[in-house]
Amino acid sequence: MSDRQILQAMSGLMAGMFVAILAGTVVANALPRIITDLGASQSAYTWVVTSELLAMTATVPLWGKLSDLYNKKLLLQLSLAMFVVGSLLAGFSQGAGLLIFSRVVQGIGAGGLTALAQVVMAAIVPPRRLGRYAGIFGAVFAVGTVIGPLVGGVMVDTSWLGWRWCFFIGVPFALLAILLLQRTLSLPTVRREAKVDYLGAFLLVAGVCALLIWVSLAGNRFDWASWQTAALTGGGALLLALAVYVESRVPEPVVPLGIFRNRTVTLTTVASLFVGVAMFGGTVFLSQYFQLALGKSPTVAGLMSLPMIGGLLVSSTVAGQIISATGKWKAYLVAGAFIMTAGLGLLSTIDADTGFGVLSLYMATLGVGVGMLMQNLVLAAQNDVAAADLGAATSVLSFFRSMGGTIGTSVLGAVLAHRVTDEMGKGLQALGIDPAAGAASQGGGAHGGDAVPDVTQLPGPVREVVEHAYAVATAELFLIAAPFALLALVAVVFIKEKPLKTTSGMQRLAEESGQAEPEAPAAAPVH
Repeated sequence: MSDRQILQAMSGLMAGMFVAILAGTVVANALPRIITDLGASQSAYTWVVTSELLAMTATVPLWGKLSDLYNKKLLLQLSLAMFVVGSLLAGFSQGAGLLIFSRVVQGIGAGGLTALAQVVMAAIVPPRRLGRYAGIFGAVFAVGTVIGPLVGGVMVDTSWLGWRWCFFIGVPFALLAILLLQRTLSLPTVRREAKVDYLGAFLLVAGVCALLIWVSLAGNRFDWASWQTAALTGGGALLLALAVYVESRVPEPVVPLGIFRNRTVTLTTVASLFVGVAMFGGTVFLSQYFQLALGKSPTVAGLMSLPMIGGLLVSSTVAGQIISATGKWKAYLVAGAFIMTAGLGLLSTIDADTGFGVLSLYMATLGVGVGMLMQNLVLAAQNDVAAADLGAATSVLSFFRSMGGTIGTSVLGAVLAHRVTDEMGKGLQALGIDPAAGAASQGGGAHGGDAVPDVTQLPGPVREVVEHAYAVATAELFLIAAPFALLALVAVVFIKEKPLKTTSGMQRLAEESGQAEPEAPAAAPVH
């Protein structure tokens, strides 16, 4: 395929990926208004966020496996259709129950998009040329991640739109992606006599969900040391052990355990897990810092994230172009992990008085590191596995990155709540105010637990206490996230650099199966 044909095929993939990322981030600034309008509890607040993350993370490996067995374009369109259904249900929800259910449907669709977009890329583009396109994907990922809260803030702040448009806005993008994929993407269907291991898939999803529910609720709905913790961790571990047993004995496992014998796959998987913890766990609370520590509106809070987008956009695109030109990729993984660690370290020094110029420099540093690292981990793994395992290997990396993000967000959210409560207690005592009465009067400060305070309604001295508490707590989160980025750096240092292959996934699959190279589809002749 020529560059023009690849870019045409990518247009639908990029629209789909943008939709998947936007779905997870657009509600960040809108949630308080959503929960108030629906008259829901704070437990519903937590579940609106975690239900989508859980469904996406848990189903990524299954989508990846299905892509190795069935038509990838049809699966992509199916996942987009599920996303449309979930978005419409969410937008028309009149209660928290339907909203949470709709977020699960959205999450399943987003899981398919997350896994399949990169699998299709590997099928049509040789690894040697993949760098430049992976850089574009990284840029789309960055824009969707950081622009989501901005779009959500604008929707909430615009009286004639409202929070329901946070869900409706993704529908036209998803429909456009379905049409673009139908017109531009032509992939041969490889007929294989195989069955999906649904028992293994069920055990894997159930085990992962048990552990993710635990990290989402522990320290918030119940104590870390409690019978609920024992039940969820013990049950999750047992289900995953059974999943490994089943997967090791079926001919077509959802996650082929043999791919972990590949050193590159194992190390990139470990690095992806730590990147997820550091990146999502560290950055998800930035919007809250802008609003509560710096006193900005939801819209301005979204705009303040632009330096991170810029850093990620530039570094992922430039690094991708250089990798495609030179064929060398390991240096960018190592440099990206190092710069990401440095960016998190710098952000751990922020407080309520940090100027936007300094803050922009720190955020741009973090963005540059993530942009050089995240997509190129996938490139390194895809380059070093058999074509038949491309879907499984890609989805495993996406799965562990998402799981790291869910764990990081949940655990660091509990840390934030605890530190905010401590700092506000000290500050209120210094003002001669009883901390219990003060917390009750301004809404508390626990993440996902008590309501977040409205700083615009607080008297000056109390507002300063709240701003200081959130600034100190957010800085501590970045300090905790930095060692995880350092562990990712250690993992990528030990990855062995191998030359990038010059044949696409479809060509490699034909070679491995001893068949003739597949003919180019009629809609996409080779020039």
